[in-house]
Amino acid sequence: MMNSLSMRTSRRARCLAVTVVVAGLFGVAGCGGDEGGKESPPSAKSSVEQSGDSKRSASEGAPSQTAEESLATAKDGDVAVVIHSAVRDQNGGYVTVSGTVTNNGGGPWSGAEWRSDESELRGNGGSVAGATLVDPVGKKRYLILRDTLGKCLCTKFDGQVDAGQTVDWFAQFPAPPASTKKVTFQVGSMPPAEIPLSEAQ
Repeated sequence: MMNSLSMRTSRRARCLAVTVVVAGLFGVAGCGGDEGGKESPPSAKSSVEQSGDSKRSASEGAPSQTAEESLATAKDGDVAVVIHSAVRDQNGGYVTVSGTVTNNGGGPWSGAEWRSDESELRGNGGSVAGATLVDPVGKKRYLILRDTLGKCLCTKFDGQVDAGQTVDWFAQFPAPPASTKKVTFQVGSMPPAEIPLSEAQ
């Protein structure tokens, strides 16, 4: 028969063993909880899907790019002329014609062919000084406006326009009567281009 000391020692040993086992279980559960608490990295599939969604959102939110509307296009040798607008001033005093010119030749272009034959405008060099507007209804030809020093109210090409280069230009003319809705623009040896007149906003 076991004495009381032996029994107490045996009970203490069993309690210790149970405590160790329970602590071990809690430790395993705690480790599992730490692993589970960490956010697992997204799979390759979900990353691709998220990337695709982002691209779709960006493209859907971006404004659509549309080409600028043009009124007329003509060619003067290797030079392509595009007219984007012809706007009558609010007071009806003048018309501003604007657009772009592209040098499609193999060398630089200076706009010398576009100079005016008028003695007052000869000093403008490479510019749009030789441009004219024709009112077919009123049968009147309008020359480019100029200031008191004889400088045209138009684009002056500084230096040269390189091969393949596109530059902006503008030219101002006396305004035809309000009843005139269309005019013909011509400069250099380019064919006449019929353009509608719009009113300034």
